[in-house]
Amino acid sequence: MDSPGYNCFVDKDKMDAAIQDLGPKELSWTELQELKQLAREGFWAQSHALRGKVYQRLIRDIPCRTVTPDASVYSDIVGKIVGKHSSSSSLPLPEFVDNTQVPNYCLNARGEGAVRKILLCIANQFPDISFCPALPAVVALLLHYSIDEAECFEKACRILACNDPSKKLIDQSFLAFESSCMTFGDLVNKYCQAAHKLMVAVSEDVLQVYSDWQRWLFGELPLNYFARVFDVFLVEGYKVLYRVALAILKFFHKVRAGQPLESDNVKHDIRMFVKDIAKTVSPEKLLEKAFAIRLFSRKEIHLLQMANEKALKQKGITVKQKRQFVHLAVHADNFRSEIVSVKEMRDIWSWVPERFALCQPLLLFSSLQHGYSLTRFFFQCEGHEPTLLLIKTTQKEVCGAYLSTDWSERNKFGGKLSFFGTGECFVFRLQPEVQRYEWVVIKHPELTKPTYFMSSETSTPSPLSHPVPSDPADRLSPFLAARHFNLPSKTESMFMAGGNDCLIVGGGGGQALYIDGDLNRGRTGHCDTFNNQPLCSENFLIAAVEAWGFQDPDIQ
Repeated sequence: MDSPGYNCFVDKDKMDAAIQDLGPKELSWTELQELKQLAREGFWAQSHALRGKVYQRLIRDIPCRTVTPDASVYSDIVGKIVGKHSSSSSLPLPEFVDNTQVPNYCLNARGEGAVRKILLCIANQFPDISFCPALPAVVALLLHYSIDEAECFEKACRILACNDPSKKLIDQSFLAFESSCMTFGDLVNKYCQAAHKLMVAVSEDVLQVYSDWQRWLFGELPLNYFARVFDVFLVEGYKVLYRVALAILKFFHKVRAGQPLESDNVKHDIRMFVKDIAKTVSPEKLLEKAFAIRLFSRKEIHLLQMANEKALKQKGITVKQKRQFVHLAVHADNFRSEIVSVKEMRDIWSWVPERFALCQPLLLFSSLQHGYSLTRFFFQCEGHEPTLLLIKTTQKEVCGAYLSTDWSERNKFGGKLSFFGTGECFVFRLQPEVQRYEWVVIKHPELTKPTYFMSSETSTPSPLSHPVPSDPADRLSPFLAARHFNLPSKTESMFMAGGNDCLIVGGGGGQALYIDGDLNRGRTGHCDTFNNQPLCSENFLIAAVEAWGFQDPDIQ
C-alpha cells in the first residue's frame, strides 16, 4: 500500500473523516477462535491495515468452486475486456447490477473507475450471474482494503463462487433476490409488527417498500456503517443482513411514528433516513439493536427462502418483471364480502405470508350463499391451502383465522377430532378493534427449549426425550409443523381441527374459536396455542361465515 492502511484508490482525507484509523493491531490465534464476538464488537473496525488483513483471511477461507478466478486471471483479461476506453469512469456497468449506481464511499476518481473495470471482468467470468444489484457496493468496499484491482477482483470472485449451501452470501439471480425480499417481508410481518403496520398504512404497495431492503445496506448506508455490517456478515453470513435491515426499519419507525412522512413516497423516505442514519444512531447501536431481536435462525431463513422461491416459480416469476401489488391483490371493483370491507381485507392480506400475498382472494364458501352447514363448508374448502375464515356475529363483531393447511387433513384421523396445521396459523379480530394473535412460539421462542417434567415412576425431573439443540440455528421455522419443535406440551400446537359437529381453531386451556355444526353458535376464549384474548363476545350467535382461498392472479 502507498501508506499504512491506504491505497491509491482511496481519498485519504475522506477516509480519515469517515473512519478514524487508530493504527495497526494484530489478531492472535486465540482471538481467531472468537471472531464472531470480535466482529460484533468492532475489534478491527478502526484499523484499516488490520481490517484488510482480516478480510483477506476470512475471504480466503470461504469454501469455493474448484475453479475460481484469481488475481492472475484479472491481469490476463482486464485489458481485453476494458479495451481502449479513454476513461474508466465512463465504462458501462454490467446489466446484472440493474442500473445500481456505484457507491463512492471514500474512493477517488481512480477508485471509482477501478470498480467498473472489476465489475466488467466479473461479468466476463461469471456468465451465470443474471441479477446482482448488491455487487457494486461490495466491490467498492473491498477496494478500500485491497492492495490493487486484481486482489479486489479475487476477493469478490471468492464471495460469488461460494459453494457452501449453509453459507449463503450474495443473491445472483432475480429469483433469489425476489424471494429474499419476500422473506424480509415475512420477517418484518412477524418481528416488527408496529413498523409493518405503518408501512401498510402509508404505502400504496408494501412489498415494493420491502424490495428495497438490500439497497438500504448495499448503497445507502454510509461507509463506516456498511463496513461494520460487512465485518459481521463475512463471519456469520446472510442472516446478519436481515437483522440489520430489520433494525433500520425499527429505528425508522421509532423516529417517524406519529410524524407526517416527508413525502408520499415511503421508499424515498427510508432511503434518506438510512443515508443520514448518523443523526439517529451510531454503528454500535445499530448492530446492538440488530442482535437484540429475538427471532430467527439461519435454517428458518433458508426454509422461508425456499418456500418463497417455490411460490415464485409456480407463478412463473423467475426474471425481473412487475410485482403484483399487495394492495391491488384485493381489487375494489370485484371484491364482494358480506363481512369485511375492501380496506379490512387488505389489512388481513398484509398479514399473510409473502408467498400468498401475491395471490388474489377467492370466495370459497359463504353461509348466505351455500347455507349454514359445516359439512358444506368443508366440501367447499377442501383442496385449497391456505384458507381464511371470517365470522360476523349478530352483534356485528368480526373475527377470524388464517389457516395454513387443507381442511381435508382432518380425514386422516379416522373420524376422531384431532388437531393439525402449522405455526403460520393465526387468529384475529377486526371489530370492534383490530388485533392479531400469532403462534405463541413466535413471541416466546424460549418455549422450545428443553423442558423438564416429573416422572410418575421416579418422582424426579426428567428431560423430554428429544431436547431441542441449544444452538438456536438448529431450530426450524414456524411455517413448518410443530413436530419440528420440542414443546413442553401439545397445547402450544393445537392449530385447527374439524369434525362432523364442530370446527375448532386453537387449543389448550380453551379454544380461540369453536363453531358448531350448524354454523349457528360459537364461543371464543384464551388458548395456549395463540395466547389470545377472546376474539369477540365469549358466547356468540353467527350472522355470517365466509371462507376465502388464495388464487393465482394469472388464473381467472
